[in-house]
Amino acid sequence: MSKPGQYPEALHHIIACFSRLPGIGRRTAERLAIAIMSWPEEHLADFGTALCELRQRVHPCAICGNFTETPTCAICQDETRQRGLLCVVEHASQVMALENSACFHGLYHVLGGKLSPLSGKGPDDLRLAELQERLRQQPITELIIATSPDVEGEATAHFIANMLADLPITISRIAAGVPVGSDLNFADAATLAMALQGRRQID
Repeated sequence: MSKPGQYPEALHHIIACFSRLPGIGRRTAERLAIAIMSWPEEHLADFGTALCELRQRVHPCAICGNFTETPTCAICQDETRQRGLLCVVEHASQVMALENSACFHGLYHVLGGKLSPLSGKGPDDLRLAELQERLRQQPITELIIATSPDVEGEATAHFIANMLADLPITISRIAAGVPVGSDLNFADAATLAMALQGRRQID
């Protein structure tokens, strides 16, 4: 039972749920929870159903690892994409960020994270074997490594470059535009466009 001055338990639970989202502080979580209290019953029911169905309907693309509701995502199915360009990112959310920049029209490969020894994340925990298989099967001419420009992202980029050094493809790294130590998820579209256009080849 709630004490005087506290939120009811059900409302407190929703606030706690919103607080788990990245970038959402306690005050914002409270505003969101109170806002949905005023929604019509059908909107609340639709929101609840959508949340319940999310994990059931959305899954990784069988080819690239991007979010999709079908076996392969719309990008992999799109024959108008530049199929010789492959951009490697850490998470599927970064595919959306790069697509919003509207300056890349190739294909993607989602690693599922980055190398992080302190967190127990090694090469076997990333989709590196799948990347090698794609490069054997698809006519890729340039691999663009778009991991975040922090210590772990840079280590991951160099690991991939060394792993693929013997292949006859150009391996490049996103360059100017993304601040060192930042997370690619939080870069705006213009910054990402600059980073892609200013990419440099990895020696």
